[in-house]
Amino acid sequence: MYNAGMNPAAVPSLKPKLNAGGRVTQAGEAAWRFDIPAGPAGRYRLAQLDDYDRLPRRAFPWEPPLSLSLRARASSRDIQGTWGFGLWNDPFSMAVARGVDVRLPAMPNAAWFFFASPPNYLSLRDDLPAQGFLAMTFRSVRLPLPVLALGAPVLPFFFWPPTLRLFRRLGRRFVRQESVALTVDPTAWHSYSLEWRDNGVDFRVDDQHVLQSAEVPHGPLGLVLWVDNQYAALSPDGRLGFGTLPNEAAAWIEVEKLSLGRGG
Repeated sequence: MYNAGMNPAAVPSLKPKLNAGGRVTQAGEAAWRFDIPAGPAGRYRLAQLDDYDRLPRRAFPWEPPLSLSLRARASSRDIQGTWGFGLWNDPFSMAVARGVDVRLPAMPNAAWFFFASPPNYLSLRDDLPAQGFLAMTFRSVRLPLPVLALGAPVLPFFFWPPTLRLFRRLGRRFVRQESVALTVDPTAWHSYSLEWRDNGVDFRVDDQHVLQSAEVPHGPLGLVLWVDNQYAALSPDGRLGFGTLPNEAAAWIEVEKLSLGRGG
């Protein structure tokens, strides 16, 4: 099982988040296995490590310039749900941070390798891939909470497809993104790396360049590695969906040689 005492110096505060039988097993220094069991839809299964537990977003650990690298493989090409590794601002959580600060939902900022099975649909742009294995960035306009609260009156109409189609179009002005579909077999070991700089994010797989994104996320961000059975979709036809998916078989990802480094 997870052993906090074996964390590498580069990521000293990684902590597990587990749900419904999820497990994180230490496999060596900077190496872990993330497992979720088989099971039906209707229950959220999660195995995750992150380094921002109970922190307010302003205290998340990472700013550019930063490099992240690791090796990884997955149990299947089509795990039902999502899995991945990278950096984000945990935008959709609500938490009491350090027992004092309340972390409310926010606009997304991320740079990560992300797998999303159907029916996930995670793009506001129709010209970018929204499912499968992706290298992806999100950069959102920084809006103060009172401005976000102005959207509350439209929430009763949010499940109406015309409203959601309009939301997708308007959302592109506030949430910028880039993504590319990865063609590698995720069940085999591959090396993944990203370089997050002030003027861009570069992604590489097996030392081959796969994406250079000018949509640079706002920091600070936290490190996350996970596998779960969740889905979320905002499709071009204006349909919103979210929930959990059945896992006919247990699923896992393995990560090794995790490294983070500051500098140019």
